[in-house]
Amino acid sequence: MTVGGEDATRTRCVMEIRAGTGGDEAALFARDLYEMYKRHSEIKGWKVEIMEASPTELGGFKEITLTFEGDGVFRELGYESGGHRVQRVPDTETKGRVHTSAATVAVLPEPEDVEINIKPDDYRKDIFHASGPGGQHVNKTASAVRLTHYETGIVVSMQDEKSQHKNLAKALRILQARVYELFRQQEHEKRANERQSLIGSGDRSQRIRTYNFPENRLTDHRINATLYKLDQILAGNLQMVSDLLIDHDRNQLRESMGSLDD
Repeated sequence: MTVGGEDATRTRCVMEIRAGTGGDEAALFARDLYEMYKRHSEIKGWKVEIMEASPTELGGFKEITLTFEGDGVFRELGYESGGHRVQRVPDTETKGRVHTSAATVAVLPEPEDVEINIKPDDYRKDIFHASGPGGQHVNKTASAVRLTHYETGIVVSMQDEKSQHKNLAKALRILQARVYELFRQQEHEKRANERQSLIGSGDRSQRIRTYNFPENRLTDHRINATLYKLDQILAGNLQMVSDLLIDHDRNQLRESMGSLDD
């Protein structure tokens, strides 16, 4: 589970939040997660930027991609990768029944320019007209950008900005992060024992946490920790959870070092 090594000191990372099972309620939960991370970033003094978002009519997000910048961002946010489950009564529920829905979070360390350098010859660039929800509000100028990385097949599309230049710059940042993360995963697969201890690999199938609104409870299943302070955590006080995870990793490291000495 460790988020460590050279990545612990990284000052930039990319976060992708996607609504999972649960329809509109899952999209609203994805928005809640985004707002929690945004508030936490404000408390920490980190810079956060929305790179791309797919909002729903009810105000949720089908998916949203963010970048964070600040001291130790990956050290903390790297623990957020995985499946997040919410249990609550939706606003649209007339009988007061608790529903369960889910969202997934993947946190990728954003590489420094010296670590991975993607050149124009490494990808195909397609320019097209951006469109709004349901194909409405079609842009009169071709400003949207799609990049296809030849070696890996990774595709990134960006159309949030009206400027083609800005869309290209954003798309390149996301492409670099995804290509770098793919290379990291390949390295981890060569070292299976290390890979098992990581949660920052972006494994979207793993359920790491449950948010239970009726009980004001947050449970992190990786360390069997339960806090009855869900309202405070969603308000941005995520530090109490991060500290538990960091302490757990430190204790595991001490135990493993002790076993090597025996």
